[in-house]
Amino acid sequence: MKQEMLSFLSTIDSALYDLTRYLYDNPEESFHEYKSYSYITKLLESYNFTNIKNYLDINTAFLSQFGEGHPKICFICEYDADVNYGHIYGYNAKTTISVAAALMLSHVIPKVGGSVILLGCPGEFKRGSKTTMFKQGTFEDMDAVLTVQPHTVTAESGTSIASLPLSLILSKTNNLTNTNDSSSSFNTALIIFNTLNHLINISQYKSCIDNLSLSSLVNSESKSSEITFTLKSSSSENILGKQDKIKEFIMGLCNLVSIESELHIKDTPCKELISNATLSRLFSHNLKESEIININGVKNLSSCLSLGIVSHEIPCIHPYVSLTKDSSIKYGTKAFSDETITPYAHNIIMKSSKALALTALDLIENNSLLFEAKSELNHK
Repeated sequence: MKQEMLSFLSTIDSALYDLTRYLYDNPEESFHEYKSYSYITKLLESYNFTNIKNYLDINTAFLSQFGEGHPKICFICEYDADVNYGHIYGYNAKTTISVAAALMLSHVIPKVGGSVILLGCPGEFKRGSKTTMFKQGTFEDMDAVLTVQPHTVTAESGTSIASLPLSLILSKTNNLTNTNDSSSSFNTALIIFNTLNHLINISQYKSCIDNLSLSSLVNSESKSSEITFTLKSSSSENILGKQDKIKEFIMGLCNLVSIESELHIKDTPCKELISNATLSRLFSHNLKESEIININGVKNLSSCLSLGIVSHEIPCIHPYVSLTKDSSIKYGTKAFSDETITPYAHNIIMKSSKALALTALDLIENNSLLFEAKSELNHK
């Protein structure tokens, strides 16, 4: 089966390069990836994938499937870009790796059984659409989610940061008529803002509070004020603990000075990524079998990853492959975007897609591996 997949890959090599190049030539902003969306879904249809377009009423989202029943292996496509500098995070290459792996697997699915699913997830620059999909039950029936992130390093799937964006609204109670009262929402907001700012310099909270801002303050006669901030941590549980302590402080102060307070979640929370060790081991082995030998340990992100919420319920991996020979090229730059369409990068993209498809095939052909991956998740 493996040789059949690899032979098939050679027949679609040019179509895959064309995909990478098309996405590179047509960078589109988040949730407006209409050209990319159309190109990808038409390509999948030409290989007899069944497409659900405008998936979950998200205009540029799709769910494509080949085969029926379990195991259901899901690959991820992301295809938004910086409209000025292009695919600075290599999502064009990431999509090609996933599409290539899905097409390879579909070539043998009739013989081995199971299903391959390709999920088009727009808007990654704006926290993506995976959280919405997760909450709508998209991933409930899937057995594993595999994706590879192009980068300037090759590394195993690690962790990411959990975050909770919050908004605090402060307003005067009705019994306060003196606008110069020291217990006005303006002064209370300043106390809380300065306290949060001070916590940033305390070791326990140093990396916990981010994006702190104070708004809706015209002068000391303002009737309401808003403080926005993001709590960040290595785990969602740690965030909740710190949120409780900060909330206790805010409520105590506001009760003392008769100020009303409302603490809300301002934006989509992000859970940390839990990389599945079984899947990581399989992929690393298959990456080496595909002639990418040098894997530089585990890469942990200091930022959020939209796949994080999925990884708490479904076995997931998010490894990295370097598309660059020049070590001076920085990830997240126009130079990196340009590298994604070089012959060297295309060769790495093809090898990465082989490793991804082989990992999926391992899971389909060997039920004990999938059981091991799921058991690990259940005992996290």
